[in-house]
Amino acid sequence: MDLLQNPFHILNASPRDNRRRIMELADERSLLLDSSECMDARSDLTNPRKRLSAEVAWLPGIGPKRVGEVLSLLKSSPTDLLAVDNLSSIARANLLASGLARLPDHNADDVAEWILEISWAFEDLDPEELSVIINEERVVSGFPEVSDLSAVEAEIQERRRHYRQVIKSALDNLSPKELVEAVTVAVESATDNGEEHGPILIADLIDSYEVEAQGFLDKEEGNIRALVEKLRAVVDAERPDSTLAPMVNQLIQVVKNWDTVAQPIQVSTKSRGLDHDASHRVAGLVRGLAIHMFNEHGKLDFSQQLTNMLQEVFAEVGEVAERTAEDADALGEIAEQRVRLIEDAKNKAEEWRREITYEADVGAIFKDKLRISPEGIEWKGRRWDLDSISRVRWGGTRHSVNGIPTGTTYSIIFGNGSNYASIELKKEAIYSNFIDRLWRAVGVRLLTEYLEGLRDGKKYRFGSAVMSDHGMELERKKLFGSNERVFCRWGELVIWNGAGVFCIGKKEDKKLAATFSYQEEDNIHVLEAAIRMFWKRGGDRLSCLLGE
Repeated sequence: MDLLQNPFHILNASPRDNRRRIMELADERSLLLDSSECMDARSDLTNPRKRLSAEVAWLPGIGPKRVGEVLSLLKSSPTDLLAVDNLSSIARANLLASGLARLPDHNADDVAEWILEISWAFEDLDPEELSVIINEERVVSGFPEVSDLSAVEAEIQERRRHYRQVIKSALDNLSPKELVEAVTVAVESATDNGEEHGPILIADLIDSYEVEAQGFLDKEEGNIRALVEKLRAVVDAERPDSTLAPMVNQLIQVVKNWDTVAQPIQVSTKSRGLDHDASHRVAGLVRGLAIHMFNEHGKLDFSQQLTNMLQEVFAEVGEVAERTAEDADALGEIAEQRVRLIEDAKNKAEEWRREITYEADVGAIFKDKLRISPEGIEWKGRRWDLDSISRVRWGGTRHSVNGIPTGTTYSIIFGNGSNYASIELKKEAIYSNFIDRLWRAVGVRLLTEYLEGLRDGKKYRFGSAVMSDHGMELERKKLFGSNERVFCRWGELVIWNGAGVFCIGKKEDKKLAATFSYQEEDNIHVLEAAIRMFWKRGGDRLSCLLGE
């Protein structure tokens, strides 16, 4: 019952008017209004049971003069009713409900404010206090006092239904977006963002809102599930990040749209100490995808995007918020570690660049530039990419005349296949500096490639010897008959150096040995380094140097 439809307003009567005065007012108003309406109003006010409905829906405890003032304001400027004070709780709730129904313009913030004021006014209602006010006026008007408190309580519940209908009508006048915003603002303000119990009318509002929104939420949840399944299939197919990125963004946007509508329900559920099952389902779908993308495919950036979104949109869902906060912390720590590793790698790369970069002029009169750097080796106008080099040799040859040393010639050879470069140097400093860089830039890589090949079952030939992961096959030469080939495990072998050569043979068997020239055979320095490192470390396989 609206104030302007109340029997007291129709007859221009006061709760303090007696039966006789009500009869007179009904006759007077019949001359101006519909007589049947006036007779119905008279009947309602003179029947003690019907009268209670009109009294509770009116402005109890307010004098006739003040009633006239607030009703005039209701008709002329309803937006000013919020400032009216010194009213009983029921009077304020009834006045504001009538005002909300007559607001000239509707926007989300205004409607939310009116909903809150009506809700708080209704929350302050006390049936016993209201009974006292009504009975005080009945004593003056001569009507029997209300002795059944349950009758007052029943009328209050009728008021509650009326307020719900007024609020729903006001919300229905908003656009869908503004409706969601108004409900969200109202429930967040009323419950301190879900930290406190809100007024009963706010709970009623959310219950009604949830029913209305259920169709949208169910449909969007289905879309989210489909997107998650599609993304999982795409990432499992190892599609590029350029394909994944727009799909992840689409999923994030759909979840945010879903959450915008679900937000008021989440806050209200939190304030009542309950779980919002739909939020748990949606969050579980997305969290499962984020975990899968990282654990199975190392997609840290996408996992962080999804986890950060879950933290933002499900902040009101306690268990989800806690779990995603833990996920975010874990992913954040991994991201920091990755940044540190990348930074370390950059620093090491820069250090390596500095360590292998070297250049020198070679020649007495007509000089050639010898240069090595991460970009390759440059010599006599030609450049060799470091990764293309598969063979290296180096060494020095001493010269003498009549037993008198006349100097040393240093030789460096590198290349791939049948293509190679040969450098002859006189200066030991240039030779030493260059082969030190050559070893760092090429030798270490070749050593690693040999070890990886051995681990995978490959064998490598050096002269007449064949190297495998577990040992060397050597050749024993015979004066008569075919040479004999013998496989020796690493523990059965011994190595030594001769003049310009590297030697390997079986212990206590001088005839079973192989000799390799540093300057005439490829990668002998690499072979020697691998064996010496292996024996220093120990083991039964050469590839154990890889540390796997």
